Amino acid sequence: MEEVKLLGAWDSPFSSRVIWALKLKGIRYEYIEEDLDKKSELLLQYNPVHKKVPVLVHGGKTICESMIIVQYIDDMWPNKYPLLPKDPFERALARFWISFSENKGSLIWKVFTTSGEEQEKAKNECLEMLRIIEDKALTGDKNFFGGEGIGIVDIAFGWIAHWFGVIEEVVGLRLLEAHVFPRLHAWIENFKQVPSIKQNLPSHDQLFVYFKSLREKYLLK
Repeated sequence: MEEVKLLGAWDSPFSSRVIWALKLKGIRYEYIEEDLDKKSELLLQYNPVHKKVPVLVHGGKTICESMIIVQYIDDMWPNKYPLLPKDPFERALARFWISFSENKGSLIWKVFTTSGEEQEKAKNECLEMLRIIEDKALTGDKNFFGGEGIGIVDIAFGWIAHWFGVIEEVVGLRLLEAHVFPRLHAWIENFKQVPSIKQNLPSHDQLFVYFKSLREKYLLK
């Protein structure tokens, strides 16, 4: 098999998406940790447009942007733990929710980086996002977004399962209440118990310290 490398950052949910996909499929790879404050020549060479992680290198070819990489991995190794459903409608639906995650995911970041009225507005928008996921994406009695096993939509929303709670703690807000969003809470528990996910989550305590420092910097701007 051609060599697979992943350039990532330990705190990045986007890097974790790619790690989960590779682990679920059992693909061997070399991981290269990047310091985004001092971007390496390798990162600048492989991703000269956005200069950010993750970057997958496969057989000398580079692929950027986390969900594009995950879909590439699924296309490249389709018989090893398929992530996208086979049915065309279900595939289209999965891509819709991936797009939703990409477009709305930044709302929690706005809560994290702001205060006062601006934060309150972002908080309300974030709650609306969670309500849509709860009511429209997690329908029926499914353990995961696509059914009984982790699929590509679960990977897209994986940031909710770990990073969201850390941000809530740092900011001092509770948005994802279990009694308000029971399906999302059940999904988080199911998602984090899958070995390929559980064994590849960054330390909660390290994330908390890092995000606390980061928020202080944003509020000083």
